[in-house]
Amino acid sequence: MIDVIPRLAKELSQPERIVAAVAALIDEGNTIPFIARYRKEVHNSMDDQLLYELADRLERLRALEKRREEVRAAIEGQEKMTPELSAQLDAARTLAEIEDIYRPFKPKRRTRAMIAREKGLQPLADIIFAQDMESGDIFEIALDYVDPEKGVESAGDAVAGACDIIAENISDDASARKLLREMIFRVGTVTSRAATQDDSVYRMYYEFSEPVKRIQHHRMLAMNRGEKEGFLSVSLDVPEEDALNLLYNQFVMPGSVTSRLVADVCADAWKRLLGPSMEREVRGALTEEADEQAIKMFALNLRPLLMQPPLRGRVTMGLDPGYRTGCKVAVVDATGKVLDMGVAYITHGERGEAESAAMLSRMIQKHAVGAIAIGNGTASRETERFVAGLLKKTKTSAKYMIVNEAGASVYSASKLAAEEFPDFDLTLRSAVSIARRLQDPLAELVKIDPKSIGVGQYQHDMPPARLAQSLDGVVESCVNAVGVDLNTASAPLLTRVSGIGAALAKNIVAYREEHGPFGQRRDLKRVPKLGPRAFEQAAGFLRVPGGRNILDNTAVHPESYDAAEKLLSLLGYTNADVKSGTLDELDGRIRALGEADVAKEIGVGIPTLRDIAAELRKPGRDPRDDLPPPMLREDVLSMDDLAPGMKLTGTVRNVIDFGVFVDIGVHQDGLVHISEITNRFIRHPSEVLRVGDTVSVTVLAIEPQKKRISLTMKG
Repeated sequence: MIDVIPRLAKELSQPERIVAAVAALIDEGNTIPFIARYRKEVHNSMDDQLLYELADRLERLRALEKRREEVRAAIEGQEKMTPELSAQLDAARTLAEIEDIYRPFKPKRRTRAMIAREKGLQPLADIIFAQDMESGDIFEIALDYVDPEKGVESAGDAVAGACDIIAENISDDASARKLLREMIFRVGTVTSRAATQDDSVYRMYYEFSEPVKRIQHHRMLAMNRGEKEGFLSVSLDVPEEDALNLLYNQFVMPGSVTSRLVADVCADAWKRLLGPSMEREVRGALTEEADEQAIKMFALNLRPLLMQPPLRGRVTMGLDPGYRTGCKVAVVDATGKVLDMGVAYITHGERGEAESAAMLSRMIQKHAVGAIAIGNGTASRETERFVAGLLKKTKTSAKYMIVNEAGASVYSASKLAAEEFPDFDLTLRSAVSIARRLQDPLAELVKIDPKSIGVGQYQHDMPPARLAQSLDGVVESCVNAVGVDLNTASAPLLTRVSGIGAALAKNIVAYREEHGPFGQRRDLKRVPKLGPRAFEQAAGFLRVPGGRNILDNTAVHPESYDAAEKLLSLLGYTNADVKSGTLDELDGRIRALGEADVAKEIGVGIPTLRDIAAELRKPGRDPRDDLPPPMLREDVLSMDDLAPGMKLTGTVRNVIDFGVFVDIGVHQDGLVHISEITNRFIRHPSEVLRVGDTVSVTVLAIEPQKKRISLTMKG
């Protein structure tokens, strides 16, 4: 097999030795979060996103090499391998090129060419394709192949069968397919037309075309979905003259009596075989590229959504709005424990509104509610108006926030929710989830299938396995970046910790329930089936607040405890200083002694020294606390309150290819088109914005009927 390391190193612009070292760590069973955090000396402090990309590309390139060897073995098994074929296989850079080489040798369904070969017409096909006859009549030669018993009734039948063989050979020619593929990407056009007279969200694509080389990913996905739903007819248009000229130049040799016949075969091969095949292949490639971009965008949005700052220390009320069945209410304490529940009939007339106001006021006063989370689904607008009015009348400091409830219903109907709240109605479980999402988004959202969380674009059209792989990586990265309290974490949260799967997570929770809280990290080793490898991978990401060893509440890995203690001793500190947070001069003392000398003295590399020092300065630090806090509201706007030129503050809810959607507090998110984000040129909104960012916007236009709000960030 060809070594993938040099190619991967070139793609990622990284030294081969580093790529090889990371590949070796992955092959040994180390997780990306562990490698990213605790093996920085090996990979020169790559960030985890680059490491995930490296791991993904490594897997794909190895799959490519595996397929290359499978094809080689298949051709050799047919005893048809030649030095030229072998060299072509070695030179192939993509799966498409490898499959093109294998195409002539691949088992096929019964084709016209196959039938012609069975009739003994291969020699005649060779004579025609050789194009070395300067005179004579090919139909006279074809008379020798007439055989009524085989179904060849005439010279014309023989020539037609021979042409079928040539057409299939042309269609299977790897070099021709490669040239055609390149030509299509250069001059082809993706076209969509209406397949129905009905109006739909796909109206802009009812008469639409765009060059293949410039087609935007979100448009490709929109057209694919519109075609799937029966609103569009999508095609790949290629200038036939260009395609035929390419084939003529490749296969037709002027001056022979069979040259015209071969040219006609080229036209037949293009129309009947190559054209449809190349259209499927190129559309598949465009869709795959668009899928990858959509998955990348989903991951890009998911990360800041999961990493939203928690709302600590507040009793929170969760409201799951509804019309007929009422608004479900749940109050949870600062740790997420359910304190109270009920149903408020906010939209059921004056009496229902009055009774709801009394019930919610009583709950707010009784439990000292500090924040209210309102789900953004059905009846959210009415519920928000009701809550804003209630807060004005009630003597409370509580404020509210609209929370994206995507996936809450999925969670409430899940086996996990049934285990967590066996006595609660499905809708009441949703209210609890909404409240907890405001308190600690990460801890609550890990319970939900990432693709149901509601960020990104066209996620339900993506290849499920590929999407899950990417999103699971994001969730894993976020959970391990924050760290997990070993004594309070739920099984779903523990499952996302490096080295711990679902079975081990359940074992940890069961051990904790039976033996009480963990006093130190090393107690993990007593958990059934949690071996040395799992402990190594997981320990650094698990926290034991208030444990016997202060280092157990930091991201310092147990393998570096000796180094951390040596560092404290070398600098004149103790564990008591770490607990009291009096290490303000730590960095200065390290600089005074020399960073390289200190690292050598305690037996670690400089990156690990820096990480240890950072953790000692702030034990138990949560990286989310460095981000702007959630933006709580106390009053409500509607679309009727908006006017062009109005300036507002909002929160970015979704980043997509053509802009960002911003929550400005009117229930309907507004769109800032990519052209309205900044005065300078940007290729993608993600260059300057991410989910959760607080931004200042100006209203450009309001379309109440279409529920559209256009915003700008310029100026």
